[in-house]
Amino acid sequence: MEIKKLEVSSYLEELEYLVNIDSVSSDAAGTAKIAEFMTAKYRSLGWQVKEHQFNNTIGPCLEITNKAAEQYEVLILAHMDTVFPIGTAKERPFFIKDGRAYGPGVVDCKAGLLSGFYALAALETMGKLEDRAVCVFLNSDHEGISSKYSKFHSEELAKQSKCTLVIEAARANGNLVHKRKGIGRYYIEVDGVAAHAGVDHQKGCNAIEEIAHWVLALQGRTDYAKETTLNIGKISGGTSISAVPDKAKAELDIRFYDEKAVTVIEQLMKDLAAQPHVAGTTANVVGGITRPSMVPSEKTEELVHAIDEIGKSLQIDFGWTASGGGSDGSFSAAAGTPTIDGLGPVGGGAHSSQEYLEIDTVVPRYELLCKIIAYVVNWKK
Repeated sequence: MEIKKLEVSSYLEELEYLVNIDSVSSDAAGTAKIAEFMTAKYRSLGWQVKEHQFNNTIGPCLEITNKAAEQYEVLILAHMDTVFPIGTAKERPFFIKDGRAYGPGVVDCKAGLLSGFYALAALETMGKLEDRAVCVFLNSDHEGISSKYSKFHSEELAKQSKCTLVIEAARANGNLVHKRKGIGRYYIEVDGVAAHAGVDHQKGCNAIEEIAHWVLALQGRTDYAKETTLNIGKISGGTSISAVPDKAKAELDIRFYDEKAVTVIEQLMKDLAAQPHVAGTTANVVGGITRPSMVPSEKTEELVHAIDEIGKSLQIDFGWTASGGGSDGSFSAAAGTPTIDGLGPVGGGAHSSQEYLEIDTVVPRYELLCKIIAYVVNWKK
């Protein structure tokens, strides 16, 4: 199959336009601009675009199809939002230096949005999608809130699809992703009794002291052998150095492959709340699993092997990475759908001011994506 040439200069011009739009998850207006751009692109192919407004605090999410269908050969996932606050695009707009493109969201995942579109456009032009049903779902609440409002729709679309391809960036070393850890987020709040630290110290019940016991107990449950990690990443409490604090808060991040490990941690938190170390304090915990783990099934491994062969045919070198980062592919995998991730171009530094795209990977990864889509739309699951 000879693949339609990708015009890299036009691609980069469009990427610059997208990167220079602030689209943090909480900025509904910003993500709406990205959605407007992607809507126009897909409608230019004659595809149907359905806009979903799952919550008024986020921008629209787009369900895009080439034809009406009850079952899709493939579901393609990507996100239109970034982690960067309003003003970032103006502060450090898109630029190119030494073969790399830089800017907020350049590879996470605005390049993926374009690569996905152009791969599908090429296959549409070549007639490779004739009599094949394809669905693209682009959400706007991926970052920060773990697709809180759109994940249910991702799962439903995955159940209607034979497989899912996620066009998040390939890893910095070029690898694709077939396995991801699940994520749990918990918010711990301790109430104590305030008192003057010099006059009535004995009357106080120190909430910070109590939460310190929680921190040590939870951090100590990290198990690298089982690839379960716990991180208290944020903590606060107290009002003055001369006052016994009556309030303390902590935020816990859990990454895991085995959900049973989370059950054990949740029981530990119940036990800590039931038996406080500091008399007179009480604790409350809210939270839970925000993304399930993405563990490859037998069918996923079958796809991995097929993609390896496609890569060899294109002379593109890559391996496979198990990632601790979150992806909407986790929802697809949890729905029982074979899922492959990291199919965008290569880059690194996501969520930082050093985020970059390797420009010389745009064309080969576009070609790889074209070949993979052409394969999966004819795949017999």
